[in-house]
Amino acid sequence: AEKYRSLSEGPAGAAGLRGAVCQRCWLLAHHGRALRLQLPPEQHRLVVSAALRRPPRHGRGPLLLYLLDVLELPDPVLPQLPGLLGPDVPVAGLLVVGNKVDLLPADSPGHLGRLRQRVEAACAQAGLRGTPLVDVRLVSAKTGFGLEGLISRLQRSWKCAGDVYLLGATNSGKSTLFNTLLHSDYCKSRAPDAVNRATVSPWPGTTLNLLKFPIINPTCDRIFRRQERLKEEATKTEDQLSSEEKKYLNHLKKQGYLVGEVGRTFQRQKSSPVVDFDPDMLSYSIDEDPRHSPRKREEREEFTHNEVKDARWCFDTPGIVKENCVLNLLTEKEVKLVLPTQAIIPRTFILKPGMVLFLAALGRVDYLQGEKPAWFSVVASNLLPVHTATLSNADAIYEKHAGQELLKVPMGGEERMKEFPPLVPQDITLKGVGTTEAVADIKLSSAGWVAVTAHAEEKLLLRAYTPKGTMLVVREPPLLPYISTIRGARIAGTAAYRTKKPPSLVENLKNTGRR
Repeated sequence: AEKYRSLSEGPAGAAGLRGAVCQRCWLLAHHGRALRLQLPPEQHRLVVSAALRRPPRHGRGPLLLYLLDVLELPDPVLPQLPGLLGPDVPVAGLLVVGNKVDLLPADSPGHLGRLRQRVEAACAQAGLRGTPLVDVRLVSAKTGFGLEGLISRLQRSWKCAGDVYLLGATNSGKSTLFNTLLHSDYCKSRAPDAVNRATVSPWPGTTLNLLKFPIINPTCDRIFRRQERLKEEATKTEDQLSSEEKKYLNHLKKQGYLVGEVGRTFQRQKSSPVVDFDPDMLSYSIDEDPRHSPRKREEREEFTHNEVKDARWCFDTPGIVKENCVLNLLTEKEVKLVLPTQAIIPRTFILKPGMVLFLAALGRVDYLQGEKPAWFSVVASNLLPVHTATLSNADAIYEKHAGQELLKVPMGGEERMKEFPPLVPQDITLKGVGTTEAVADIKLSSAGWVAVTAHAEEKLLLRAYTPKGTMLVVREPPLLPYISTIRGARIAGTAAYRTKKPPSLVENLKNTGRR
């Protein structure tokens, strides 16, 4: 309250609050930490639902840009979309965007086409009848892959007909996409100087209000100039990039398998800064300390009435909290370890019946019965440890090492594990389809999944565990059926294979045969 009064009652008056942020936003933006606000999922839904139920502007309902995390398929929130909209919300269209494709390795040629089919199947399964599906796109909001294509699709089909709402579950990457679009050809060129960026954080549900930017009107001239820029960029090779561009590209390649660049055609001409020169403040005697003028508050740019009176806006909405999700049980430090932020390197193990695989202390898969060994490929954050054991000593290992360094997450020792839910089992029966193709994924809530590959017609009895109150899903068909082939040689004397990282692919650049 004291800080608020000092800002609002200071010399600048109410304008003094413009540059201020609350403690929560400051911690998120500068320290990647979040205050633990107990906000029920219903409250998030109310905010989103109220925004969508506004009367149509410009005589047309909004376009919904629904972002889903491809690692989370089948998306847990997509089936809730009809309930959010209700029967009386006039939605003009739905464009579904599968995000984070950069984190997944290509397990075979055409893997992106297969991922797109999985997203389309999730839409059909969610029963989104009555809402016209405009398109399904695959992107990486972080590395820029697929985003120029998404912008072109929006400008070509939606043009500037009405408002656009970004929707999706928490941690699906909406705020990252919002920030990227804010600095792209989809946004008015002056807007980035007058619009707040969205706060990006691994903590679930960090966008609590509706941020927005004005959508640029894609006139024929602008579309033509944009296409010319894209054609020119497509003729460049990596060798023709500047040293700064190469450095940034190599940074993105470490982050993901699929990389793109989001450029700007329409740059705003900025005026030269005026230097405020005060010679009296610079002159001082040997007996005096230098005097510093009080720092002037940076003037925030504002839109004029004419710029926004007929504007169409792109809104970033609060993420819808996933229920029965393991992330809801974790601390902020643990969430950062569980959520993958770099290209996932698959880890494959060959297990015999009577062996157990641990994914940190968040999931466990027991191989109970089968005639032959089977392959278990873990697709999860590279920071989460994977350990194998025998069925006879698995319980003792969990009791001893859960909360400790070996299993890593959760962390905090015995005290932490006292409040953490116990692992609960679910029996799974699978039938192998061949030694190079997985039969199913065992999805251990949002901690990751284990793809199971077995000999053709081989019957397996497995028992999988996740913390009580979280959801375990058997995903058939698997998301990356040939994932077990991305491996090196067997490590002698162990059940593990050496890991192998496929090369990255860069779009929007001329391919010289080198990656």
